[in-house]
Amino acid sequence: MAVVQIFGVKGSQATRAAERFFKERRIDIQLIDLKVKPMAAGEIRRFIQRFGLTGLLDTESKAYVDAGLKYIQQSETQLLARIEKEPKLLRLPLVRCGQTVCIGQDDAGWKAIASGA
Repeated sequence: MAVVQIFGVKGSQATRAAERFFKERRIDIQLIDLKVKPMAAGEIRRFIQRFGLTGLLDTESKAYVDAGLKYIQQSETQLLARIEKEPKLLRLPLVRCGQTVCIGQDDAGWKAIASGA
């Protein structure tokens, strides 16, 4: 059985929801707290390939607004550097199992992962 990786922040309600969802179904998870350990560039690219960089950003979050990103144009490299420093800019959690990836609170995606895990 594959292990589900959950990239999130411990204090995030959505991250806790993903953790609870998979634990209730007795699926092994690996929780990566992005405040403690940033995502590897390869992992970020996997999500970007599927959703695009702007799809990963939580444009409604306080962190996004406070960073002024609604008004500042930045290159993809600059945005990636900011994401590494401030994971709350992302739509958390980022969930991965094998080649399947989901962002945010995606119940349908989580169910698809659970059925294949």
